[in-house]
Amino acid sequence: MADLEKRDIALVVLSMGGQRIDTRNPTGKLMLTMLGAIATFERDLMLERQREGIARAAAEGKCKGRAQTARAKAADVLRLTKAGQIRDAIAADLGIGVASVYRILAEARAQARSLSGMSGGRYTSDPVR
Repeated sequence: MADLEKRDIALVVLSMGGQRIDTRNPTGKLMLTMLGAIATFERDLMLERQREGIARAAAEGKCKGRAQTARAKAADVLRLTKAGQIRDAIAADLGIGVASVYRILAEARAQARSLSGMSGGRYTSDPVR
């Protein structure tokens, strides 16, 4: 604000409830400061009410988040991969992103590794070959 005052820049509100506010004088600066304080106060009240509402909804079990669509189709992704379909076609057929297909395949590989006790490399039971 001091930089703006040095350059002789001010805010003039031509009509604020029938009154003119000019930040070049002390009354205008006071009015602008008060308006900013009230706006900040109202914003804080709104955020507080929002947090309370979210906490109440969570306590009542209403906040569950968005349903995971891609992971629900993991079995289809694995089946189509075993059938030899390419990743892009799988994503298009199932209506999910290509990145989701790769994530599902990577999770399947990691799960297969942990179940077989292998820490890396290729192996014959790879579910997503």
